[in-house]
Amino acid sequence: MDTIIINGTNDKAFKDAAKALRDGKLVAFPTETVYGLGADALNPDAVRRIYEAKGRPSDNPLIVHIAEISSLNELVAEIPEAAALLIDAFWPGPLTMVFKKSNLVPDIITAGLDTVAVRMPDNPIAQKLIKEAGVPVAAPSANISGRPSPTTCKHVIDDMKGRIEYIIDGGPCQVGVESTVLDVTSDVPVILRPGGVTLEMLEKVLGNVYTDPVLEIKGDIKPRSPGMKYRHYSPKAEMFLISGDPDPVAKKISELIMESKRKGLRVGVLTSRENADKYNADVIVNVGSVKHIEQIAAGLYDSLRTFDDKKVDIIYSETFEEKGVGRAVMNRLKKASAGRIIKADEEN
Repeated sequence: MDTIIINGTNDKAFKDAAKALRDGKLVAFPTETVYGLGADALNPDAVRRIYEAKGRPSDNPLIVHIAEISSLNELVAEIPEAAALLIDAFWPGPLTMVFKKSNLVPDIITAGLDTVAVRMPDNPIAQKLIKEAGVPVAAPSANISGRPSPTTCKHVIDDMKGRIEYIIDGGPCQVGVESTVLDVTSDVPVILRPGGVTLEMLEKVLGNVYTDPVLEIKGDIKPRSPGMKYRHYSPKAEMFLISGDPDPVAKKISELIMESKRKGLRVGVLTSRENADKYNADVIVNVGSVKHIEQIAAGLYDSLRTFDDKKVDIIYSETFEEKGVGRAVMNRLKKASAGRIIKADEEN
């Protein structure tokens, strides 16, 4: 299949891409979080192609993207009071809400659940595309399932060229991690996936917000939200997180680097700017300063893909404070490493 790559400012090509969505074809496009792989959410055959292109498990529900509130009324059975407050505060933006679905939503979108996840992206290209297409757009991240999500057009091309009809280049994504997913169907809303809208931000609007204790799905439990599968966002090499205070972590990673090199392995390290000069690894990726966790979030997936490009055999990563967007960063790192965490004060 030939994939047409267009610039988001090319009006003629943009209209062609919007028509392609209406005609049941697949279009990758930028949002403020990551690039999405879009299809007409009301066309089951088109949505099925998303799963095929990504190699995505069919039990993993999709998020429906809209550009106008009137579209939400058609997709959900009701809009709870908490959701109305959050719409005023955070839409358009990196917040997905899970509602009871209307009969209009195909089961393939929800993986058979009675709920549907909806968000309104805060990206002018995404909004323009959805409005021009005239349909709600189902859009998981535009990557091969399990790989780090795409935050640049190049990432999408690497994974999706030859699999889909259109890729719209809108430059790098600003937030860099996926939207927060919040279930608003219960009395107290529940975070199913941390993201760009933080727990602290939600609490300012709602007061009480729960965090789902099962953010990481193992075994045959059905995921209630995209991104809940345990191994996700993963580079090709085996990855380990090293937790603890900064100095013991740097010492531990240095020991692990030497041990891995003795085994003939090509070693990568994901590090903060503060510790970048402490390591003697084959590939060192400086993801940013711990003083600016938003920058770390924005560059996280590009950093993980760098290790694939450099063909490392094993990756050791520092950990970051689980506060604000740091919760989303650590959620993604835990999934990228399949939960392999080494405490800095443990013996090898």
